[in-house]
Amino acid sequence: MQRLRHFLAALAGIAGIAAFAVPAAQALDYPNRPARIVVGYPPGGSTDILARIFAQYLGEKLGQNFIVENRPGAGNNIGTETVAKSAPDGYTFLLANPANTINASLYKKLNFNFLTDLDPVAGFIRVTNVMEVNPNVPAKTVAEFIAYVKANPGKVNLASSGNGTSVHLSGELFMMMTGAKMTHVPYKGAGPALIDLMGGQVQVLFDNLPSSIAHIKAGKLRALAVTSTTPSDELPGVPTVAATVPGYEAVAFFGLAAPHGTPKEIVDLINKTVNEGLSDPKVQAKLKDLGGTPFRGSAADFGKLLADDTAKWEKVVRAANLSVE
Repeated sequence: MQRLRHFLAALAGIAGIAAFAVPAAQALDYPNRPARIVVGYPPGGSTDILARIFAQYLGEKLGQNFIVENRPGAGNNIGTETVAKSAPDGYTFLLANPANTINASLYKKLNFNFLTDLDPVAGFIRVTNVMEVNPNVPAKTVAEFIAYVKANPGKVNLASSGNGTSVHLSGELFMMMTGAKMTHVPYKGAGPALIDLMGGQVQVLFDNLPSSIAHIKAGKLRALAVTSTTPSDELPGVPTVAATVPGYEAVAFFGLAAPHGTPKEIVDLINKTVNEGLSDPKVQAKLKDLGGTPFRGSAADFGKLLADDTAKWEKVVRAANLSVE
């Protein structure tokens, strides 16, 4: 009888240990319904594509649909505000991107504070821009380009995909750090800007690598440098801007944020699953097509990137005297 009591006690102990071994998602009962990833742009762009890649992966791994919801408008602010004002229950996420850190100082009035009303969850990738010129521009290096601009005041046009975009601010940062003054010519998207760059109406563009790489490889544009601190595998032999302008860096990022106060257990689960996805060969192949470098790390690591980027672009916005009502 005494042995039976010991046996039953041992079984109870094992059961107790097993209870603590229940997977986090099951213990949380999360997710028990579909979640959504809000994208502040129309379908089809890099932000939307990334949202769909990870929505599919999260859905497969966590057993519930993660639905991409496009909320375009106001330079990404409509989608961001939607998430900032949503319930912090782990069922609404934002596809965070460079516009979030730029808009924090670019817009005079926002109905949310990006850094305090949203919590970082997980980074996806970082994507370099490329400093490229029309082949008729005589400069073949960053140093030669700076000298060319200074020798031709008022004659060099800097194209961008729109006011306040990361493409625009990359050029503004370059001007601020080098003193090479150019005339900014904003376009409605990278497509029209590239057409005019290849046509010679503008001379230089700091474009996102994915939309320009084919034109560079075809010889229609000349890449002078990449804006990351390390060279890009996609453009072998092309140096960094920082090699000539120490401290220069302008890299786009993408990842997930959630309404402030989202339970830490849910944030940790999503972060862990995203990081697993970044090591998945199928996901890696899709990310390579976008020219991105995986951003692995904790929610805090992603939060530091967001804070650092916001501080950097605030200096550029102020130096260039930029603002949007």
